[in-house]
Formats: sequence, C-alpha cells, structure tokens
Amino acid sequence: MTRHRTAALVGNPNSGKSALFNALTGARQKIANYPGVTVERKAGRLILPSGEPVELIDLPGAYSLDAASPDEVVTEKAVQGRLEGEVRPEVLILVLDAANLEQHLVFAQEVLELGRPTVVALNMIDLAERDGLTLDSNALEEALGVPVISTVAVRRRGLDELTAAIAAAETHADDAPNPNWHLTLPERRLAAKTMARAAILSRSARHTVANGLDRLLLNPWIGPLILFAFLFVMFQAVFAWATPFADAIDAGFTALSAFVSSEMPQSILRDFLTQGIIAGVGSVVVFLPQILILFFFILIMEASGYMARAAFLMDRLMAGVGLSGKSFIPLLSSFACAVPGIMATRSISDPKDRLTTILIAPLMTCSARLPVYAVIIGAFIPATTVGPGIGLQGLVLFGLYVSGIVGAMVAALLLRGTLTKGAASGFIMEMPRYQLPRLRDVAIGLWQRAFVFLRRAGTIILSATVALWILLSFPQAQPGQSQLDASFAGKIADGIAPVLKPIGFNREIGLALIPAMAAREVAVSALATTYAVDARTEAENDRGLIARLQASWSLPTALAFLAWFVFAPQCLSTIAVTRRETNGWKWPAFMVGYLFGLAYLFAGITYWSAIALGF
Repeated sequence: MTRHRTAALVGNPNSGKSALFNALTGARQKIANYPGVTVERKAGRLILPSGEPVELIDLPGAYSLDAASPDEVVTEKAVQGRLEGEVRPEVLILVLDAANLEQHLVFAQEVLELGRPTVVALNMIDLAERDGLTLDSNALEEALGVPVISTVAVRRRGLDELTAAIAAAETHADDAPNPNWHLTLPERRLAAKTMARAAILSRSARHTVANGLDRLLLNPWIGPLILFAFLFVMFQAVFAWATPFADAIDAGFTALSAFVSSEMPQSILRDFLTQGIIAGVGSVVVFLPQILILFFFILIMEASGYMARAAFLMDRLMAGVGLSGKSFIPLLSSFACAVPGIMATRSISDPKDRLTTILIAPLMTCSARLPVYAVIIGAFIPATTVGPGIGLQGLVLFGLYVSGIVGAMVAALLLRGTLTKGAASGFIMEMPRYQLPRLRDVAIGLWQRAFVFLRRAGTIILSATVALWILLSFPQAQPGQSQLDASFAGKIADGIAPVLKPIGFNREIGLALIPAMAAREVAVSALATTYAVDARTEAENDRGLIARLQASWSLPTALAFLAWFVFAPQCLSTIAVTRRETNGWKWPAFMVGYLFGLAYLFAGITYWSAIALGF
C-alpha cells in the first residue's frame, strides 16, 4: 500500500509561503504583501518529479514555535503532528525572505532544532536583487546544513529544483539530520546575524527610494492625510467609474424581463420569473461593478505593501481605544467580508484584544452592504458635484464608511473599559517591501470576488428571494385588494410594523430586513420583489426599483434605512464564525444584541432629526 506523503511550508509571516504554495500546487489561495493572510492550514497536491503525489500544507506564518497567538498555535501543532486528525509532515519546507535573512534565520534555527528533513526555499530572490543584495545560497546551505534553493514563487523560478530537493528529502524521511541548533534566543540572534552577513556577497543602496517613500507615507502628520485621501478617492471611484457598467447590466436585466413578459402568457410562472428571479436577483447583480472597484483598490493596497504601513499609521488611533495596530488589518479585511476579517484576528496574541476586534468587526462596512448603500444613495442623493472631482453620492458613501469606523472605535473604547478591560498590547510587524502589483494576481483576486458574489446571487440571494416571492404571492389577492395585504408576507409585515414604525420604516422595509440576515444584499432583492409583486398596473411593474423607492419613501426614511445598515448585524455566516472563534454562543449573542440595539437607536435618531430639520 502506498503511504500517505506529506510536506509543510513554514516560515515567518510575509515570506511568500502562500505564493509558493500556489505555484507548487496550482491552487489559487489568496496572497498579499502583508503578514497574516493565511489564518488556518491549507492543503494541496504537489507532484514530485517521479510523478508521485505529496500533500502540501501551507501553515500560518510564525515568529516562533513557542506559540504566542492562535495562528502560531496551528503552526506549532501541525509541525509537531499534534493537530487532531492530521499526520506529522515528513518534510518541512522552510521559506525565507531573501532580503530579510537576519530576522528569518532566527526562526529557521528553531525549525532546524526539530531535527526533521528540511529544505530551505530562499524566496523572493528577485526583490533582494532589486534592493541591491547579491546572495550566496551555497554559503547559506553550508551554514544551515540543509539544501537551500533560490526561488521566485510568483514567477515560478526555482520550482523544479525545489521539487527535486523535496523528493530527495522525502525519500530519506527516516534519516533526519540533527544539526544541533539547541541555542538560546540571544544566541540564535547572534548566529542569524553571522549567517546573514556570510551569505550576502555585496550590497548597494538601491533601497533608498523605498526609504524615501516610508519617510513620506509613515510620517505621523502627512501619512494619515495620504491614507485618508486614498480612501476618499476609492469611494468616489465606486460611483464614478461603475456607473456605465452598472447601467449596462441594469439595461440587460430590464430587457430580459421585457422579453419574458412579451413571450410568455400571463401566468404564475411568468410572474415568478419576472417578479421573483429577474427583479430580485437582477437588482443585486447590477452592483457587481461597484464591488469589483472597491476590491481593486483593496488588492492594490495589499499587493503594493501599503496595507501594512496603513496598519502602522493606525496604531496610534487604535491605542487610543485600547487596541493595537494588529487589529487594523482584520478590521480593514472586514471591509471585504467580516468572515475572513474575524478569522484574521488569530494573529492577535492578546486574548482581550482579539475578542474586542471580533466584536467590532461587523461594524466595518462589508462589500455586501454596498448594494444597499448604492441603491438608496442612487435614489435619494442627487448626482451632483460639490467640488472639483468630488461627487455628492461618493461623499455620502464615504461618510457611511467613516460612520462605521467611528462606531467601531467608540464600541472598542467602551468594551476595553468594561467587558474586555485591559491595557493595549504592543505592536510589532515586519514591513514588507514595496512591490508593483502583478496584473495577473489582481485579475485573479477580482475574478474570485466576482465568482463569490455571483455564487451568492445564485444561491443564498436567489433562495431567499424565491421564498419571499412565494410568501408575497399567496394567497392571491381579490380584485381591488393589494397583493401585499392579502399575502402571508403581508401578515408578517403587519406583525413587525408596530416595532419599526417609530423609526420611520414601512412594511416593505420590515419584510426586507428579515431575509437580509441571510446576506445583506438580499435587502435589495427583497425590496425589488416586494414592489414588483405589489404593483397594481403594468406601468408600475415596468418602473425600476429606484423609481419605486422614490415614490414610496420619504428622505428621512431613506436616511434612517442607511443608518440601520451602518450598525445592523451582518449575515448568519458572520455570527457562525464568531461562534466558532469564541467557542460558544455567549459572545455572538452579545454581538447581535448590541448591534441591533445600535441600529435601532441610530436609525431612530436619524429619522427624528431629519423630520425636525424639515426634510
């Protein structure tokens, strides 16, 4: 029987393990130019030169096997073979950043101390050369006592040699070397310094441009202004760049609905297709361009190395509310989706810091909220300019994101002073080098996000929309009766209405909020389906969602709806991952309760204030 062969990638954060994993296995795991991307072990298949398969495991980055954070615990247990249901890797592939040898060699000695078959991948050798370093891999190999292969994972350089070295080490899995690396930490640091100096043949000053950029971007006064300006441009672009594409998608769904209506006779099936599927799902898919533009900017921040620098800039603000800059990356990741953002908190070693970050992550405005914001802003905020290149719609969107951030910081301050009381922990993070984003990586990232969004539209959103359409369509209304009044959904809306009426919400909004717990985008499809089913004339049915909202909602109601979504809990997936990361229902229940409370309170304040101001 063929034995199960395994190998594992280990190394410091930001050493390029995930990029090497993708190159060796053909996977499309997320890679980024900042630490903490891999938050749990990933597995793929590596094919040896002999044609035999090896299970390759990509482990979270670690600075030590003496684990200080949950992600380091995963790495330590996996390397030692103590993960439940997992076998101990036969070969360790130690990934080192070629331009940051001294620091990475400290952890390398700790791995070599295990006395296990090990191959070193001296990765990102091209960036080391760009920075003016000429390295001698043979000298490093002699010092470490294991094979050292120079690689450039993103360009697939050195992969054949690395695979051959893995095969050679794997065939001698029972003859593990024992290089006697049993040293104290100060001794390891001294040894790392000596080995790094011996491996560097020459050094030039090409890195001065990067140093100049850091002096500008990390300046305590200029740096935050640049970050603020970057984010401001990003939210302006979400509206300005996406409009032609969104209009084209909207026209396509409108034409499809008209075609189905003209080709099919009046029937419940035609209503299901036009009012349920096309009107519901189409109203969400139309916002795909806005989401992709948002992710384009986030991917550029990640790939260029600016993301980690933004974390350093935010450290001072984070310290003011009892957190550290380590919380910034999980929170910024939550702008994409709170689920990976909450999982990324595993890199935070302090338990109270980590719990606080988990509890405030849903206040970051995830991409699922973008369709909700976009449709309400498009309906009620004029597409006018308020300054050179500054659109009012983009300004309002930016304000909503800022409101979420401010809400998160205030919540963190209160939590750190009460339930998660404690001093802010220190913040140390390795600065990645600046890189030009690779077009292929950005394109893959955008494609993956588009696929996830469209899959949600075809599964969760479609299912919720169909269920709502059934509740809205039965029983059938009598002549002269509103379909909403006659339907099961109408009865549900009547039960919710007294609770939501004080904050300006109507029955249609109440119906949209319930399925929106499955996915935030469902609120848009639910509104589109509700108004489509309740249309009494063909002219009403032909009107788009924005026109129907303008006719049915007041401006105070629209503003209160936006305020609700700034604070309301996110999807069920977020609640589920919070339960998993906190090992119980206590904190997810608390999170849902306080977020619903904030949503109701601020929606009410917004509505009452708008009424008082005469809107």
